[in-house]
Amino acid sequence: PFAAGIAIAMDAVHTVTFDKPVATVYVGNPSIADVNMIDSRHAFIIGKGFGHTNIVALDGDGKQVFDSPVSVLSRSGSNDSTLVLNRGTQRVTYSCTASHCEAAAVPGDSKDVFDQINGELTAHSDAAHKAAQGQ
Repeated sequence: PFAAGIAIAMDAVHTVTFDKPVATVYVGNPSIADVNMIDSRHAFIIGKGFGHTNIVALDGDGKQVFDSPVSVLSRSGSNDSTLVLNRGTQRVTYSCTASHCEAAAVPGDSKDVFDQINGELTAHSDAAHKAAQGQ
């Protein structure tokens, strides 16, 4: 199943099962994808940014037992409903359900909108953490 490599949407997770137990896993470019080991034969691959990289795994003797290309693609290639609004050179991405759409900043959106949405998400997350700590 890995001959053509792993294709994953950004911000999504893909499970990999290794044929043999692995001791070490390397990601060519961790800003594109990352790996979280579940156990010695299973891992989660996380799509972090658009692009292509590879994942290599070694067994306990340092012998390569896995090597696969990984492509991280836009969320619009996944099963969710994504709407991209282009106004000249300005781009805004929305994540939609049957009843409404919410702005969802993704790399490639206009800088002002991307920064605004991420700033709002950070403020919301900070407020939630403070509330949880009773501050």
